Amino acid sequence: MNEITAIIQPHTLAKTMQALRELPSFPGVTLLDVHGQGHGLGDGGAFTPTEDSFAFHKKTLLLINCESQLTQLIVEAIARSAHTGNKGDGIITVKDVNKTIRIRTGESSEPAL
Repeated sequence: MNEITAIIQPHTLAKTMQALRELPSFPGVTLLDVHGQGHGLGDGGAFTPTEDSFAFHKKTLLLINCESQLTQLIVEAIARSAHTGNKGDGIITVKDVNKTIRIRTGESSEPAL
């Protein structure tokens, strides 16, 4: 089992969700509105922190837990649909999940997905 975390531009969410729903076995997604800063230094190549200088960018965070064999399909769908070619398109990470429990039924591991 894997957990896929994707940080994408909010305006690419509809296209990304359409791509995910077109997959043969899409397990579902949790969405969060988030704010953040990439690794760049900003305009002019320098950053001097002040109380008012922290301008974070709006992003959308997708959390997806899936069976291992679906991971690559989901990652490719997100990468393809969220790509604009501009700075700030986002990132995708994949982590191993040791255990999952469905609260309603008590099922665990892959049946819980």
